[in-house]
Amino acid sequence: MRNPLILASGILGETGESLLNVAKAGAGALTTKSIGIKPKKGNKNPTVLETGYGLINAVGLANPGIDEYENEIKIGLRSKIPLIGSVFGKNKKEFVEVAKKMERFGVSAVELNLSCPHARGYGAEIGEEKKLVYDIVRNVKKTVDIPVFVKISAHTNIVSLAKNIEKAKADTIVAINSLKGMKIDLDLGIPVLSNKIGGYSGPGIKPVGVRTVYEIASNVKIPVIGCGGVMNGEDAVEYMMAGASAVQIGSGVYYMGVDVFRKISKEIKTWMKKNDYKRIDEIVGVALRG
Repeated sequence: MRNPLILASGILGETGESLLNVAKAGAGALTTKSIGIKPKKGNKNPTVLETGYGLINAVGLANPGIDEYENEIKIGLRSKIPLIGSVFGKNKKEFVEVAKKMERFGVSAVELNLSCPHARGYGAEIGEEKKLVYDIVRNVKKTVDIPVFVKISAHTNIVSLAKNIEKAKADTIVAINSLKGMKIDLDLGIPVLSNKIGGYSGPGIKPVGVRTVYEIASNVKIPVIGCGGVMNGEDAVEYMMAGASAVQIGSGVYYMGVDVFRKISKEIKTWMKKNDYKRIDEIVGVALRG
């Protein structure tokens, strides 16, 4: 990677052209939208709302299906930077099949979405079952030769979950996905989102994300990618000091556009120069050594 900044899944990752635009804007790697075995319409509108501290979305894993997505992958690969295929499924078999096709299409790695908080029967519901998580990760690892990332959210048993993922031979843990949240319309007295509950992302979840990365990095040896509320260079550095080797950016794109990657990259370089750091790996895990 030319820098430690990765486009998070779910933001501008549905089409090959949008992936190319993010690459041109300075991202170090790209993650596709989460793709399943068959087309999925997702939830009814409204699906996204803005709060004072971030976004709540309940899109519901809407996607065209893995077979229809092949052409978007081909376009995205023109970026010449690592492309990570995010995949989801309702069971082990579906995860394996979609990951296998992603590898065949040419992605650099697959990211298993085991933490989507707003799609019934998928994501977080699967990620809470320790044995199922192990089986999915282990079987995907046996099927593909490319690296396997596992995206999780903040759990009370995060250390146990991370160790289980490492035991299953995953290459990297991505933390954290959005948190379950909701907003109620005070005039109508009903939830604003049609799905009622959505995934809360943005600046408001960064302290949870940093804590989660710190706990994971303190207890496993595989790399960790931080995600959640990265809006500037210092946010990225904080995640790296907590143990993240790289960071994903999602809501930051919504707030500042695709130029957020170039902006944050410059801010990291400025901070490193000011604080006498010459390489990113000098920052990673600094807080773990205290």
